[in-house]
Amino acid sequence: MASLREIRGRIKGVKSTQQITRAMKMVAAAKLRRSQDRIFQARPYAYKMRDLLETVANKVDTSINPLLNTRASLRRVLVVCVTADRGLCGAFNTNVIKKTKQVVDVEFGELNRAGNVDMICIGRIGAEYFRKNHYRVIENFPGVFGRLQFDMAALISDTLATMYLSENVDKVIVIYNEFKTVLAQNLREETFLPITPAAHHDDLAHKGEMKAIEEYIYEPSPERIINELVPRHLAVQMWRVLLESNAAEQGARMTAMDAATENAKELLRLLNLSYNRARQAAITKEILEIVGGAEALKQSAE
Repeated sequence: MASLREIRGRIKGVKSTQQITRAMKMVAAAKLRRSQDRIFQARPYAYKMRDLLETVANKVDTSINPLLNTRASLRRVLVVCVTADRGLCGAFNTNVIKKTKQVVDVEFGELNRAGNVDMICIGRIGAEYFRKNHYRVIENFPGVFGRLQFDMAALISDTLATMYLSENVDKVIVIYNEFKTVLAQNLREETFLPITPAAHHDDLAHKGEMKAIEEYIYEPSPERIINELVPRHLAVQMWRVLLESNAAEQGARMTAMDAATENAKELLRLLNLSYNRARQAAITKEILEIVGGAEALKQSAE
């Protein structure tokens, strides 16, 4: 049995840890509230932007914009992995990393073995893991979620579009956690480029039957609208991805810290029980020693 001093030290350590996890839970809850508000505001705009792009694209020859064109052959793929900058958020980062590994090693395994799969990591955790395991990480965007701004989403989307237009890659895949509830996230794999709006009907706010395409009179021409709309669409969709991942991260961290706080509470109960038993055993031993000594003195006196 551990000594009283050791048990007291463990109790003190667990209490300190419990204070930290409780504080982290409260911070994550406050951040989650703001993140939820932002994603709920951004989703309708992003979905409507995608819907509008599809409607206009059905009226024109999509070959006018290379970002709408699917390449005849898939020679090189770029995978964008969106993780957090910090841990202590349960399986949030692990799930994204596992999914990304599956996509790179299995779905595009042949291209990867030929050295034709590149990676861009948004968030420090993913970048550290994939660089450590010798994946081709060509760029990293750390600290994005510390101060999440639309300009950063536009910068990332411009970087991806430039790589696609220069034919350095033939397809861009984005893997991230989509916010569902505080307790759950949806792991998503989406084709970011080329833009294929028809593949995203299930993501529209109305997940029922496809709406009939409305008839519009376009001013200026549909071609010019397409060319103006495409870069904005990419920036908005990347902004939505970052907001989704941020909200999912805060929800996962709040849940993980709540579980850690409850575990610390249970551990404290067990440690206090062990402490009381050890103290009782020590007191009993001292009483027996006193009684035994008194009995010995009594017998020697006789």
